[in-house]
Amino acid sequence: MTRLLIEDNGIGMDSTRAASIFHLFEQPRQDSETTGGGIGLAIVRRGVERMGGRVGVESTPGVGSSFWIELRKDPESP
Repeated sequence: MTRLLIEDNGIGMDSTRAASIFHLFEQPRQDSETTGGGIGLAIVRRGVERMGGRVGVESTPGVGSSFWIELRKDPESP
């Protein structure tokens, strides 16, 4: 398994919302500071799952988030 980790120092989010942000039109917070349509992470999740992988996030409100992608290693690669 290969894991790619992407960290930011953005707005962060409560852990209760972590799974839902990978669904269409969901955002970490519903306020005037949040921009975007809530589509990007859903597209990432769908693509990664089609390759047999997983996505997730660990986050702290006001501190930032660590998004991760796990992909299976190709058994035919060295």
